Amino acid sequence: MRYGISNLSIVPVRSEPREKGEMCTQILFGEHYVILEESAKWCLIRLDFDGSEGWIDRIMVNEVSEQNFFQLAENPCVVTTDVFNIVQREGDYTNFLIVAGSSLPHFDPISKMFRIGEVVYNILGNSISSNSRDIREVIIENALKYFNSPYLWGGRSPFGIDCSGFAQILYKMGGVTIPRDAVQQSTLGNNLSFVEEALPGDLAFFDNDEGAITHVGIIWEKHKIIHSSGKVRIDNVDHFGIFNIDTGRYTHQMRLMRRLIND
Repeated sequence: MRYGISNLSIVPVRSEPREKGEMCTQILFGEHYVILEESAKWCLIRLDFDGSEGWIDRIMVNEVSEQNFFQLAENPCVVTTDVFNIVQREGDYTNFLIVAGSSLPHFDPISKMFRIGEVVYNILGNSISSNSRDIREVIIENALKYFNSPYLWGGRSPFGIDCSGFAQILYKMGGVTIPRDAVQQSTLGNNLSFVEEALPGDLAFFDNDEGAITHVGIIWEKHKIIHSSGKVRIDNVDHFGIFNIDTGRYTHQMRLMRRLIND
């Protein structure tokens, strides 16, 4: 078995091993994965963070040893919270950007140094360690940093993000790992019977006319939801669904609400 870790800001993961294959998710900087299969140009990977599988261009693979891979799984996750963060390789004064939600393996909070494989980096920006603060506070505080980010199917970054990726990344910042897909996310936690019960950070799920869950958003405050639909936006929400403030109509019909955070 072979293993890898992303040393690029964003790596697109495709549903098929070809450039025109649909992007189903993204690997952010510092996230590690198992290489399941490979061809001359493509590698099938499984992201350790959430179990997502897909194909990445082989030129983007950055391999690590088995020992390093399992060390990553055992260490607490430190996550970037600034929308954009400048990273420098030790001994190299060239800068590159990584986005919010990236992971910083083997992070030292005093020196702000971390390591990807054998390469040492330092970061100019803010980060947060798992379970270091109130989860709801972390989610709501960081959600607005994505405000007006464009919707992108399969996206997990401020450059473009989909509804379930938005929920997943904000929960990651709060030290909670949730699945990639809204349908999978809807099976977690405890059910809420009324919108009035919802607290900031709870998840609301919405379905289509066939009853399939197609959308997820994060309760912002009473009767308000922040979600990625066209862009990351705040709208009204009630037991009927999401009421778009700009168009003056309902755009998503409520299916259920779930509480994943134990207060």
